[in-house]
Amino acid sequence: MLKLAVGLLTAAAVALLLDWYAPSGAPTPVGRRRLALQPGPGAEAANLLWVVQVSDIHISKFRDPKRAPDFEKFCSETIDIIQPALVLATGDLTDAKTRDKLGSEQVEAEWKIYQSILKRSKVMEKTKWIDIKGNHDSFNIPHLDSIWNYYRKYSAWRKDGSFHYIHTTSFGNYSFICVDATLSPGPKRPYNFFGILNTNQMKELSLMVTASLHSNHTIWFGHFPTSTIISPAPGIRTLMSSATAYLCGHLHTMGGLIPALHSQHRGGTLELELGDWMDNRRYRILAFDHDLFSFADLTFEEWPVVLITNPKSFLYSSSAHEPLVKILHSTHIRILAFSPSVITSIEVYIDRVHLGNAHQVSGPLYVLKWSPQNYSEGFHHIDVTVQDASGRISTQGHIFAMEENLSLRFGFWPSFILLTDHNVLAWVLFGLMVLIQITLLVIFRYLRKPPLKEKPGLLALTSYSLHVFSKTNTFYYSILVLNLYTLLGPWFVGELIDGHLGACFSFGVFVGDSFLQGGVTFLVGILQMLFFNIPLMAYLCWCLSLRCQGHSFRSHIRHIRYLTAVLVHLTMALLLAWQVYSCYFLQRAYGTLAFFLSPMRTWLVVLTSALIYKTWTMKSSKLRIYIVEMKNCQSS
Repeated sequence: MLKLAVGLLTAAAVALLLDWYAPSGAPTPVGRRRLALQPGPGAEAANLLWVVQVSDIHISKFRDPKRAPDFEKFCSETIDIIQPALVLATGDLTDAKTRDKLGSEQVEAEWKIYQSILKRSKVMEKTKWIDIKGNHDSFNIPHLDSIWNYYRKYSAWRKDGSFHYIHTTSFGNYSFICVDATLSPGPKRPYNFFGILNTNQMKELSLMVTASLHSNHTIWFGHFPTSTIISPAPGIRTLMSSATAYLCGHLHTMGGLIPALHSQHRGGTLELELGDWMDNRRYRILAFDHDLFSFADLTFEEWPVVLITNPKSFLYSSSAHEPLVKILHSTHIRILAFSPSVITSIEVYIDRVHLGNAHQVSGPLYVLKWSPQNYSEGFHHIDVTVQDASGRISTQGHIFAMEENLSLRFGFWPSFILLTDHNVLAWVLFGLMVLIQITLLVIFRYLRKPPLKEKPGLLALTSYSLHVFSKTNTFYYSILVLNLYTLLGPWFVGELIDGHLGACFSFGVFVGDSFLQGGVTFLVGILQMLFFNIPLMAYLCWCLSLRCQGHSFRSHIRHIRYLTAVLVHLTMALLLAWQVYSCYFLQRAYGTLAFFLSPMRTWLVVLTSALIYKTWTMKSSKLRIYIVEMKNCQSS
């Protein structure tokens, strides 16, 4: 019965997780704005708007010499071909890292390269170019009026803060709301990985939301995914619930592990993280066709570019924000196709049945007459194959449906990454790890040690070593204070911004008169606990158990498995080396003062060395009770 109950609880927990982190592609309508039901998508080149997004460009003075020339080619050639009404560059315009990758600072030469690309390509004369800051563009900036805030001098937009841009067309207005969550002051890396919005910034955004309700659609865009934005109640996701989509970057598709970081908020707003330009040369085209939203994530110089705007993907549909009934009342399949060469053929298939070849209406718009009533039930799959005069072929497809009561779900991991408040999760995990280790120490300190009656197994030996460790004052108080200090004490004091001293705690960073709430600090704390504090305690317990068995440092290798001893010592040596490297990183990133005023790095290396030395050199008389008990047990 117990196993059954545990199984049922586990199944219920998994079901709840899947329901929360894999939202349906078609949520219940919430009626935030009136949706026009006419006209439906037909054969005319009307009611159509498309936009381009690029993110995490990372123009660098020191790395990847092809990055900037490729970006210039994108601005001069790709934009010429696609001819978007608007381009959104969503942050990290420059790399802002030092040559050794350890330090971070605003490099004016990188900003000059970025500006020269915009000027030489004349991209700002061809389209509306809106570029916003990312965390890299805010490294090492004490305040917005600083001379190091090169964004104000060299970007196209040049204005700090969130804003509301309205794009006006003959068929309605489209609102684009930028959420600027970059930090001010902006500390050096990695302590501005999370964005922060204060109460006043949330109020400003709320006013923009109200103004945007009169537009056909609202798109929010920013650098940080909502999962890495710290915001007061009601929270950033609730504030943007009237938006069709939120476009962002920052996570670089988790180093390519998750190429499509897309999900959907519970109110229907899509959250679409775009892969980086830096290494992967990614960009995005998004379109509103008769107010149906669609998009495609693309790779630079891969042609032809194809975007099916009708019928749109069911997974990325939201009846709360789009007039989806227009698909059923449409007369033509509609496709945007772009290429440097002439498009020679566009073949359309639905459920693997060839429907025909689409013909060009105007510019990149191609259409094919269809009868949507034939696909009014269930899911269907549309595929479009485009070929250009250079022989290049591209195929794009997706699942569509006319019935809104059907359900498709986004993947668990993209949803987990985008929809979890990671600063809260990291805070909880870090607190639990510290609490568990402290609780373990205190319990074994005051718990009566049971006598050993026979040769102990692994579990009994582990318990025994914890008793010895906790009841030896030197080790007990050292590790207890270490864990309390990890939770409460300043980890280091140094130049978090050049010329400005700051202190780093687990719960946040103080820089001058400002306090920046913890986000990445909790992640650093988790790594510290997981890869040093806990292993250090385990290693010291293991060493003490060997001492209790009568071994010294020299003799223990001859009396236990040689490979086991080598692996344990090597592991601890590597972890200690990581700690030493962290000291070097502190010195390079935050100055010499940070190296010396670093209890959690430099001082801890000294403490660790002293504790390890103490375990092997302390007088046997201090462990005499345990040594005698262990010998009696082993001889019996």
